[in-house]
Amino acid sequence: MRTTPSLALAAAAFTLALAPAAAVRAAEADPAAQTVQAFDDALLATMKQGASLGVKGRYKKLEPAVDKAFDLRAMARFAVGPAWTKFDDAGQALVVDAFKRLSVASYAHNFDSYDGETFTVDPQVDTRGVDKVVKTKLVPKSGAPTPLNYRMRASTGTWKIIDVFYQGNVSQLTTRRSDLASVSASGDAKAVAASLNAQADKLLK
Repeated sequence: MRTTPSLALAAAAFTLALAPAAAVRAAEADPAAQTVQAFDDALLATMKQGASLGVKGRYKKLEPAVDKAFDLRAMARFAVGPAWTKFDDAGQALVVDAFKRLSVASYAHNFDSYDGETFTVDPQVDTRGVDKVVKTKLVPKSGAPTPLNYRMRASTGTWKIIDVFYQGNVSQLTTRRSDLASVSASGDAKAVAASLNAQADKLLK
């Protein structure tokens, strides 16, 4: 598994495996934590097959897990900012698809192997207005753990991830919005989608 700060930001892309006891507590404690647990389980299984799958195989395996765990439309809308309202329905759909592709590609590229890492979740889930925050730690086989907090929001009756905070306070989504600022200002959905897809292409090589 790659261990750069960008990896951790992608880890929301975003995670590894829940320790068994923590997983049970999370499942019993709150449905928002269950969403994180299910995604981590899928990510861990993919990591264990990382070398044999290759980056494109990991992408294929992780795509449905990302689709299920993340509210990709809400995330894409925030990442684009005010220009989102200038896009027609087709343009918005184009950007959401590209945003998803980059999100999955980030996981497939960065989480390419397994070396005994674990992912622990705090069963105490915080409520922030209409949202919830699931606090987790990425624990390597040796060394200090990395806090990764997940902001969750109910979507069609299911709690989904809408942001990941590296070290507990660095917003992955805010970083993405900053990266897209100049192209989003053009108000051109195709240009935004092209930018996202170009980033994904680099990760999938």
